[in-house]
Amino acid sequence: MTDVTALAFRLADRLATVPGIVAVLLGGSRARGAARPDSDLDLGLYYEGPRALNVDALSALCRDVDEGAARPTVPGGWGPWVDGGAWLTVQGQRVDFIYRDLKRVTTSVEDALAGRVTLHAQVGHPHGIHGHHYAAELALGIVLSDVDGRVDRLKSLVKEYPPLLSEALLRQYAWQAEFWLAGALKARGRGDVHWLQGCAFQAVMAMVQTLCARHGVWLTNEKGAVSVAASVPSAPHHFEARVRTALSALDLEAVRTLAREVADSA
Repeated sequence: MTDVTALAFRLADRLATVPGIVAVLLGGSRARGAARPDSDLDLGLYYEGPRALNVDALSALCRDVDEGAARPTVPGGWGPWVDGGAWLTVQGQRVDFIYRDLKRVTTSVEDALAGRVTLHAQVGHPHGIHGHHYAAELALGIVLSDVDGRVDRLKSLVKEYPPLLSEALLRQYAWQAEFWLAGALKARGRGDVHWLQGCAFQAVMAMVQTLCARHGVWLTNEKGAVSVAASVPSAPHHFEARVRTALSALDLEAVRTLAREVADSA
């Protein structure tokens, strides 16, 4: 079995030699200590502007270590917020290289500290991606390589969850669950299941955002978000299991009960 931690550091050392890459960050479930045996190894590749990243050199590295035929994208190849990267298999372990533009990460940290909340559409993320997403990744991740210490310095700024971000997220999301549920009930009345499902999902995400913001818990995206929210002290009893049951049955009354419990626990 591959020693995933050792593999991460070896890859980080190799990646640090690619022109334009200034830091490598371990992210995802492995950084949070929530990985399963089959979890991917997510490595954030922090680069100094799109023109500085030498994709040809990165391609050569991929050819050397990948068991398949991985081809790294150009910056922005996966969309404006996921950015780009490559999918590899190294020593039997699935590895994701994910680009992060250091300038945009810096802006994300500044936005988080100032409590500026923006939400952006991104393929693969039905809830969207927040502008402070990169700051959350940095706060939760583990720096494996940092050429000049800039990423470590940025990470130190979000060591504590920003109070202004908590306040802003609560203003944005604390009221939304009931609003989405009202839309879902109207959709049910006219048999519009597609609209109903979307509204129910957004109602749950509003609860998740509210619970996490209330307790200063970083949230990156929708994946595993209900489980993260279920772990905070004011989460409704059996929150994750109840969400799963309610959404599986499209039981709007059960979702509304959860929304009221979240509101009442403030």
